[in-house]
Amino acid sequence: GYDRPVIVQYWEYISGVVRFDFGQTITDSRDITDILLSNGGATLTLTVAALLIALIVGVPMGLIAGRRRDTLMDAGMRIFSILTYAAPVFFLGLLFQLAFGVRGLGWLPTSSQANAIMQARVPDVTNIFLIDALLAGDTEAFLNGLEHLILPAVTLGLLLSGVFMRIVRVNLVQTLRGDYVEAARARGVAERRVVVHHAFRNALVPFVTILGLQVALLLGGAILTEQTFNWPGIGTQLVRYLANRDYVAVQGIVTFFALAVVTASLAIDIINAMIDPRVRY
Repeated sequence: GYDRPVIVQYWEYISGVVRFDFGQTITDSRDITDILLSNGGATLTLTVAALLIALIVGVPMGLIAGRRRDTLMDAGMRIFSILTYAAPVFFLGLLFQLAFGVRGLGWLPTSSQANAIMQARVPDVTNIFLIDALLAGDTEAFLNGLEHLILPAVTLGLLLSGVFMRIVRVNLVQTLRGDYVEAARARGVAERRVVVHHAFRNALVPFVTILGLQVALLLGGAILTEQTFNWPGIGTQLVRYLANRDYVAVQGIVTFFALAVVTASLAIDIINAMIDPRVRY
């Protein structure tokens, strides 16, 4: 439709996106929707695992740093958050590959989401290897997939954990200065209960908001992580089509990422209303 007016082209493209039709690639004439479905499972696995690691590492560290503000432990955790946020994800990935891969300790695999034998014997049902391995009842393949997931997930998760740690710390410090916290302490409530049940819950509201905004950073980091670890996700396909100057494919994949960010932001608004009733008004 390049011979038609621009507004007509735009309307037809948006109409296709609503139907989850992002067009066809120029390079290999594949439906972009098929690429998203076949490679999206690997990207989803990586992003969810990285987000879990970021939450497991960043939130407790922020809680401890906020509780022990201006101590040596707090300073060390703040330095950790700065280093993890500033470190390029591909550089951190390469360091992990050298340290824990074949040339280092040899503990973990450094590429792909499973070895070739495991991938061949697990049928594609959901396009998510770990789930497909469980559906097939192949425990060995599932464990092999977990081993391949550790390094890329930790690499991407550490990138976000520093952000989460600082957000939780700052908001916890502010909430600990609130009048209701002082009132709870005056009533003789245990300090641990004051921090966890009174201050921490209110500190979660701005944290959840920022969590939604980090989805874009997570997807961008996933692209670089997939390239570093040869992870067969959407990011790997995006880089390949960029190299081939396949603008239709690039446009479709980037549009999908934009829709994912918008959907995540909407979900975060709904979760905020559930956490803090004041948001509903």
